[in-house]
Amino acid sequence: MSSRTGALILLLILFFFRIFYVSAYTYGQDATALLSLKRAFAKPPKNWKGVDPCHEPVWVGITCISNRVVNISLGNLNLEGKLPATISTFSELISLDLTSNPKLTGPLPPDIGNLKKLKELSLMGCGFSGQIPESIGTLEQLIRLSLNSNKFSGTIPASMGRLSKLYWFDIADNQIEGELPVSNGTTSPGLDMLLEAGHFHFGKNKLSGKIPNELFTSKMILKHVLFDGNLFTGGIPDSLSSLVTTLEVLRLDRNRLSGEIPTSLNNLTNLQELYLSDNKFTGSIPDLSNLTKLKTLDVSNNRFTSSLIPSWIPSLRSLSTLRMEGIQLQGQIPIFLFIPPLNLATLVLKRNWLNATLDFGTSQSLRFVDLQNNDITEYKQPVRKNLQVILANNPVCPEVENPPKEYCKEVKQNSSYASPRRSCRDCGEDREPNPDTCRCEYPATGILTFRSPSFTEFSDNDTFKTLWENLIVLFKNSKDPVETVAIGSIGEDEIDHHLLVNLSIFPSGKDRFDQSGMESVISIFSTQTFKPPSGFGPYIFKANEYDFPDDKGLKSSHIIGAVVGSSVFLLMLMIAGIYALKQKKRAERANDQINPFAKWDVNQNSVDAPQLMGVKAFSFEDMRKCANNFSMANDVGGGGYGQVYKGILPSGQKIAIKRAQPGSLQGALEFKTEIELLSRVHHKNVVKLLGFCFDRGEQMLVYEYIPNGSLRDSLSGKNGIRLDWTRRLRIALGSGKGLAYLHELADPPIIHRDVKSSNILLDESLAAKVADFGLSQLVEEAEKANVTAAVKGTMGYLDPEYYMTNQLTEKSDVYGFGVMMLELLTGEIPIVNGKYVVKEVKMKMNKSKKLYDLQELLDSTIIAANENLKGFEKYVDLALICVEPEGVNRPSMNEVVKEIEYIMYHAGINPNVDSAASSRTFDEASKGSGDLYRNNSFEYSASFPTAKLEPH
Repeated sequence: MSSRTGALILLLILFFFRIFYVSAYTYGQDATALLSLKRAFAKPPKNWKGVDPCHEPVWVGITCISNRVVNISLGNLNLEGKLPATISTFSELISLDLTSNPKLTGPLPPDIGNLKKLKELSLMGCGFSGQIPESIGTLEQLIRLSLNSNKFSGTIPASMGRLSKLYWFDIADNQIEGELPVSNGTTSPGLDMLLEAGHFHFGKNKLSGKIPNELFTSKMILKHVLFDGNLFTGGIPDSLSSLVTTLEVLRLDRNRLSGEIPTSLNNLTNLQELYLSDNKFTGSIPDLSNLTKLKTLDVSNNRFTSSLIPSWIPSLRSLSTLRMEGIQLQGQIPIFLFIPPLNLATLVLKRNWLNATLDFGTSQSLRFVDLQNNDITEYKQPVRKNLQVILANNPVCPEVENPPKEYCKEVKQNSSYASPRRSCRDCGEDREPNPDTCRCEYPATGILTFRSPSFTEFSDNDTFKTLWENLIVLFKNSKDPVETVAIGSIGEDEIDHHLLVNLSIFPSGKDRFDQSGMESVISIFSTQTFKPPSGFGPYIFKANEYDFPDDKGLKSSHIIGAVVGSSVFLLMLMIAGIYALKQKKRAERANDQINPFAKWDVNQNSVDAPQLMGVKAFSFEDMRKCANNFSMANDVGGGGYGQVYKGILPSGQKIAIKRAQPGSLQGALEFKTEIELLSRVHHKNVVKLLGFCFDRGEQMLVYEYIPNGSLRDSLSGKNGIRLDWTRRLRIALGSGKGLAYLHELADPPIIHRDVKSSNILLDESLAAKVADFGLSQLVEEAEKANVTAAVKGTMGYLDPEYYMTNQLTEKSDVYGFGVMMLELLTGEIPIVNGKYVVKEVKMKMNKSKKLYDLQELLDSTIIAANENLKGFEKYVDLALICVEPEGVNRPSMNEVVKEIEYIMYHAGINPNVDSAASSRTFDEASKGSGDLYRNNSFEYSASFPTAKLEPH
């Protein structure tokens, strides 16, 4: 090629570049940030092409004003990846909505607080994890914050108290822990400063401590306070019930609240929903006769001393649902529950001591009555046919497998309502018939979840018809590409008492939604544009994953854009190539110093080096020097895989080197996968991977050195450490937290598969760390695994269900953990002289005696210490639930952790203290500090539904 021709081509490229530059209208910083966002997504929206997002064709989900990006709305678009730090550079952004993209993972960028104009942040139903960034507290314009249904952990940043305009505050269904922050004069902000907030949705987390009295003030306008499903203790603060008179919904159920219910609740005259169930309230239920707007009252599963249904109940003229399950009610059911002015529709009084004859009189409002497990001896069945009554496990019902009477069967309350549909042909597995046209289409589907519905009257079809009609009107009057909406099944979450409505939303004019249409539909719900009828309460919409159509060709404008883009790409490629040639040698030299995988032995295989950060690659020579030529003096243990050696890096850091023996070597790909997996595991109760060696045919993993050896070493007396009762509880809690992290928060989630005392290491303060991932498997791989795969694990800790079915689940780890809990009691390995610890404990235990009469099985170290083994019986109960033969009857590790924390709290031991080195109890450590728990007797309430503990 002549120099003149080359110059001509270069001028042509520059000409195209000039045209492209002139036609690019998007503000440069925003365009760059969007390109970065596109690269961060494994599957970006299909029309995200070119570098001019604000210009035709505008990128899906992007709204621009004056060439600035002001709205990013990408709900339910199957996005995968992490949110890049460049998201914080959209200085004009008003709304960021990534709702229902569960494969968006990782932490939020710490600089997200730079989005100073942001008014709405909606991340509901994603997979984000880690601490909520402190910088969110600088988003002073924020009005709506939806972080619910993710994997966030850590505490609520006190800085969020500075969000003075925040109205919607939703962090429900995460792993957030700690106490609720309140302000401290002018030095520290707190949630009590959120005077514009109408919604505190904090349910289904691990929040603990007392609900601060300072949290609520008379200046607040709160409508919904949803604190259900946490670990709150103490009583209901007087400030909540006496100052926040605007409340419409109050959910404090499924916590550990105690004391008497304050009479000041009677001041909440606007209250429509009151849930106080599954706590430890005592005394009597106070007079709430002023709550004339109350529609639902649930006080089930508490410890009231009063045994009668309160006589003031008929004053609640709006009451439609009354739940008083398991509160030791006695006598005959009063007739005032079934006559005007009370118009109850749902009545749940099961697990009480109610007796005599059951007579509903002439009540016309009742639709559902659950009186299971009482002493009802006679039932006068009404003529009405629209009343569902359950009397199973009462004397009136015979104890037979198939009782002849319908009211003697244990059935669930469900709705038969479904929106009107034409009779259409079957569309096959993937499609549904449009209820208006019978055309086979691919609707958007999901569950509309109402968190505090004002009714559970599922037979009231008119109510659901009104809901359906409101949805139809909403979409018909909007610009969204929706033809019609159908309601499928309707049910209730039995634990949360949420109303679950299955929706199918059908596209208009075509058989499926494109990504732009889907984003538009989801935003209707994520922005709370849809206003349900009165009584349905706060809601969220959890959309199901959707398959979008492939692109059907390119328009001419797209082709021109592609040509221009290609030209620019070629130009940039030329520049990059020249630069790369000049820097090659320098980069190669630097790579040996800064690339931790420069020593990956490519001569042995064709597998690329692992892709990860924070882990160093070592040569064989490095390891040999660190471990003193792998001498016997440095050998600290081993097993079938090989040996573990203590070593010291040149920096002085102590390390543990796990060196595989020849018969245990993995393939290059398997070894690489294990390294990549372990490099993503970061938790204080999991041993940290520091590096690896893949050199000279050797495979070694380099971990942080844990000085006090394994739990097995301590229990056997090998290392001379004596574990008292407090230390054993802390070790159980720490190792449980490590496993819960692996199951739920690791990315991706991991099943350990070999939980045992020798794989729990103890650091310098005796804090527990889960170790040895040689048999671990990803949860998603276990779910897909062929059932013929070999069962792996250690006998004695091995899940019998896994052994019989070959199907591995997280519950297999729970079983091994339960065995280890019993091992902490006995000090012995699970199988000794042919006797299995699980069977021995079950055979010898006697719940009517102190310590369940298990003294002869206990470790002599515990007995010799002559300790007061507070919480012992509940600890044993929990361990035995973990070793239930069927996995479905075992709790999750997260639930186990909550129960151990609860046991420790009520044993006077602070579970939040990391170090187990001190045996001081929480009482001793907190004298004079107003300890929350010192005066509480040890009592237990299981927080998971599969618990088979005897009621107290």
